[in-house]
Amino acid sequence: MPDVGAWLGGRDWLVHPSGNRSPVYLTVKRTLDIVGALLLLAAFAPLMLIVFAVLTITTGGRPIFRQQRVGHCGRLFSMYKFRTMRLDAHQLQAQVQNEKDGPIFKNRRDPRITTLGRYLRSFSIDELPQLFNILFGHMALVGPRPPVVSEVAQYRAWQFGRLAVKPGLTCLWQISGRSEIGFEDWVRMDLWYVEHQNLWTDLKMLVGTPLSVLSRRGAY
Repeated sequence: MPDVGAWLGGRDWLVHPSGNRSPVYLTVKRTLDIVGALLLLAAFAPLMLIVFAVLTITTGGRPIFRQQRVGHCGRLFSMYKFRTMRLDAHQLQAQVQNEKDGPIFKNRRDPRITTLGRYLRSFSIDELPQLFNILFGHMALVGPRPPVVSEVAQYRAWQFGRLAVKPGLTCLWQISGRSEIGFEDWVRMDLWYVEHQNLWTDLKMLVGTPLSVLSRRGAY
């Protein structure tokens, strides 16, 4: 991973805010994010506690994976997930073939993913800790998925626009096939969202997310 401080040049932003900047929309969206995250945490608390306990045992007390991600306008934050890979996954990445185009790294049969981790990923259970990121204000329920620093360091100029709105738990890519979609099409979907961001668009994506998760399409 590149040196974050050197890459940002001392800044905490890469692009200027864009999307729907209406104060009414932003207030309603943030309210829905907080209420929605709290309701989802309450609904999934038993499942999250079970997963946390099992992972605590199977990972030697390291059930949560924390990774620095690039958020709104390029601001860095720590994103949380349930651990789905071996503890030495980063060291083994060079031994795994990347099956995707662009800067993202994906392999359908990545041997670093544990048996439990593959199940957690297939139903997006590993993403549930990001509900806390939403409460902290780092993320929203709906928005482009937050990339890692090494990916953004390889972006072309037109691709930075996906960082102009707050990243989200679900997005158009999430409900349209996830990892089956090429990187450039993924970015174009995010840019479409930036341009068409409104409450109706957010609600439609939220409604479509459960079916997408249950279908497990492109989840790996």
